[in-house]
Amino acid sequence: MIYSSAVAVATSIRPQAFTAKSCTGDYVKRLLLSCFVAATCLGTAELPAASPGPLPPPADRELARAIFKELIEINTTHNYGSTKAAEAIQSRLLAAGFSRDDVNVIAPPEHPSKGNVVVRYRGMGQGRPVLFLGHLDVVEAKAEDWSVDPFKLTEKDGWFYGRGSIDMKDGDAALVETSIRLRREGFVPHRDVIVALTADEEAGGDANGPAFLLKEHRDLIDAGMAINLDDAGGALKNGERLYFRLGTSEKIYATFTLETTSPRGHGSLPGPDNAIYRLASGLGRLGAYKFPVMLTATTRASFEKLADLEPGPESPGMRAVARIPSDLAAAERLSQIVRFNAQLRTKSVVTLISGGHAENALPQRAKATIQCPLIPGDTAEHVQTALISALNDSKISVTLDAPRVVCA
Repeated sequence: MIYSSAVAVATSIRPQAFTAKSCTGDYVKRLLLSCFVAATCLGTAELPAASPGPLPPPADRELARAIFKELIEINTTHNYGSTKAAEAIQSRLLAAGFSRDDVNVIAPPEHPSKGNVVVRYRGMGQGRPVLFLGHLDVVEAKAEDWSVDPFKLTEKDGWFYGRGSIDMKDGDAALVETSIRLRREGFVPHRDVIVALTADEEAGGDANGPAFLLKEHRDLIDAGMAINLDDAGGALKNGERLYFRLGTSEKIYATFTLETTSPRGHGSLPGPDNAIYRLASGLGRLGAYKFPVMLTATTRASFEKLADLEPGPESPGMRAVARIPSDLAAAERLSQIVRFNAQLRTKSVVTLISGGHAENALPQRAKATIQCPLIPGDTAEHVQTALISALNDSKISVTLDAPRVVCA
């Protein structure tokens, strides 16, 4: 998400929703169809009217749901990869009449399970292509932590359940079905449209799809404009379109490893120095630490607009934060709301922890992983210094993990 850099603006594009009645077959599909047509006819097309357009035909809604179900039920967590999902999409598009030359499944040779699918919808050639970007991979989901099977699409109480039902196989399905529908209906855009559904976004790891495509296959995705479906979004009020969030920049993250050690020994003879206790105490201090408020021009504008678009008890605080200088007391009150806190400051969160090697032995080592989403303008070096200060223990080392992937 890009909480730190999203500004709310008035809009007529339908925002996403994820209920069973609307997911992929309604709001997302209409959003994609509107964006698809408007973005590819720049200079001549206007945005849709404020009132929602008609639903897609029943056959298209059924197809969108079928694609959505198929994708949900393909495990695309980091260990499994995304190639199977990419090939499933390729099969759908080839069956719909797309040329094999225009539907490419590509994976790094050293990571064959991390497949990306790139689709080119041919237009009139009047301008550089528009790129729609999404990702196929999902965050790990352990069955014991779910009330339903995370890799089976479940419709319950008006909602869809399944890993990726929001992030972001709903959007993937909508992009694929919209492409199929527009081709069937004979739509020819002014320019080519490229749809790239990529690997390894969630892990940000060894086979990041956009980075791989930019480096090795730029010709397939080279475009004049990119629309990232995984960012921003819209809001409804009483069934009416209220606003749509546009991102001006994106939070990056830095990952740190905390590590401490202590003398070995048998568990029956504990001493005063214990790596697990020390790390736990440090994490407690870190949990109580708040990074300073750090506002950008975008977040100020966002709070100012949201105060009017979402009037309520927080509106005065939003306006006070948007002013220059900001009211820090108001910022502190807004920080109690999770989504606002994410816009106000860099955050740190412990996501993994390990320690010890045997139940009857004193721990010689304890480690924790800290992930920090950075407000645009902040730096990993500044965050590392802040973490060291908050931990306040020279025996806990703080190491910046592998540098983040940067697509340039």
